[in-house]
Amino acid sequence: MKRIGYYLKNYKKESVLGPLFKMLEAFFDLLVPLVMAKMIDVGISNGDQPYIIKMSLLLILLAIVGLSCSVTAQFFAAKAAVGFATGLRHDMFKHIQGLGYTELDKVGTSTLITRMTSDVNQVQNGVNMCLRLLLRSPFIVFGAMISAFTIDGDAALIFVVTIPVLAAIVYGIMFITMPMYKKVQASLDTVLGRTRENLTGVRVIRAFNKESHEIEAFEEENEALNVNQRLAGRISGLTNPMTYVVVNLATAWLLYVSGIQIDAGDLTQGQLIAMVNYMTQILIELVKLANLIVTLTKAMACFDRIENVLEMQNEMEYVKEDEAAKDAGVSFQNVSLTYNMAGDASLQNITFSAPKGSIVGVIGGTGSGKSSLVNLIPRFYDATKGEVLIDGVNVKNLTKDTLQEKIGVVPQKSLLFAGTIRDNLRWGNENATDEELWEALRISQGEEFVKSKPNQLDEMVEQGGKNFSGGQRQRLTIARAMVKKPEILILDDSASALDFATDAALRKAISSIENPPTMFIVSQRASSIQFADQIIVLDDGECVGLGTHDKLLETCETYKEIYDSQFEKPEDMLAREAKA
Repeated sequence: MKRIGYYLKNYKKESVLGPLFKMLEAFFDLLVPLVMAKMIDVGISNGDQPYIIKMSLLLILLAIVGLSCSVTAQFFAAKAAVGFATGLRHDMFKHIQGLGYTELDKVGTSTLITRMTSDVNQVQNGVNMCLRLLLRSPFIVFGAMISAFTIDGDAALIFVVTIPVLAAIVYGIMFITMPMYKKVQASLDTVLGRTRENLTGVRVIRAFNKESHEIEAFEEENEALNVNQRLAGRISGLTNPMTYVVVNLATAWLLYVSGIQIDAGDLTQGQLIAMVNYMTQILIELVKLANLIVTLTKAMACFDRIENVLEMQNEMEYVKEDEAAKDAGVSFQNVSLTYNMAGDASLQNITFSAPKGSIVGVIGGTGSGKSSLVNLIPRFYDATKGEVLIDGVNVKNLTKDTLQEKIGVVPQKSLLFAGTIRDNLRWGNENATDEELWEALRISQGEEFVKSKPNQLDEMVEQGGKNFSGGQRQRLTIARAMVKKPEILILDDSASALDFATDAALRKAISSIENPPTMFIVSQRASSIQFADQIIVLDDGECVGLGTHDKLLETCETYKEIYDSQFEKPEDMLAREAKA
């Protein structure tokens, strides 16, 4: 609740005026039965037409004033609710951007999307309805009961019995349905996750003819969501009929008691009509309150889920000042890494040093830990054991800004953002000139195809770079990293879509830069790393080879197997030619 108040603090005026105008509307609604009672008992009973006209005009005035108050209240409530949701969504996005890879892996993308969209919208509706009805409905209910006592105390006792029964029904249903709506939102996460996975991998699904399998899986998860929603909906749906039954029974009881009093001359017909009107008002407001409770139940369940994300803290702590550097380069000292909730270590006892300006190749089989190793350098993850040093300083003792300035990363998946090529390249350096952008493109071997585009640097890029080929996307992401002129460049299998000639030209261009960066090249291809100053060979998270290409061919069986599988031996070549 404190957090809700925090996001409404900039809308204090709207949060006060909205309920205030709703209460004014409710006050005028409570006057209507009294005016009608006077009209019947004085005007109609005595045939006093001027009095009837006067009371009719008063009813019209009350309706106009009440309508004006209602519109004003809804305007302020909507403004506060939209502003609340905007601030909450902004802070959620900012908070998520500050979470580490470990937290993002733990929560999951689909869940975060649901909480940023569906959950925030549910909370926004809850705040809106709360500002409009939370005070109005109780005010009408208790105001009608008090007004009934001013008419007749004996008949009004029916209200005293009816209201607690209705409150018990409403709050009982709320108590039961709140955990159910949490399950509904969790099921929605699952459906969204399945949908996102299918839309992202639609080509793979069609290539392997798995459409029917995925449709079946989606139907199962969608049916689970359907079952949860129907169960919660059925119980919530009991609110209206149960409240109607109670109020209608109370109305029948009221008519019976009031009829006896009218026969005895203790109650007038106008007063009976007023009492029935007050009972009807209570019914309408309790139906509204029931719907409000359902909305608030959903909103509170969603807000709990949002709070879980906002309370999640990045386990990585960054220092405010850098520790003094001792020497240059990158080194790993007995580094091990175990991912959160993982049983086995992904890296074990990795030790090596990469002097400043050197080229380090990282190779190994699928799942050997290549990406895990380079992800420790920019602190995407923290080593569970050992130390990762940059310029002789543990990365944990460097500020976040320093790490981001020193390191350029080209991830395994080439991802571009909607905008122009220029916009995408300037992610590396927002103040980069066009000359610097073209230089980065020249190094990444992307200059030629960008110049062939009609708008060159102003060529539009679709979301994810879908209007470019895989090789073009990779060259643009490499150029984006080169624009920032990093001291350490990490190419995480980022040249897999490039042909051998372009790959070689890329490495040569990077090496020819004045003050070249310390470069880590993760690759499945031995040709991409064989000219590196040193090569790290990984197998199941362990370093099984470290040295130059020639040395590893002699001493590392794993590297030799990888190399032989990609390059034909001279004797095999001669045998094939002889056979031909």
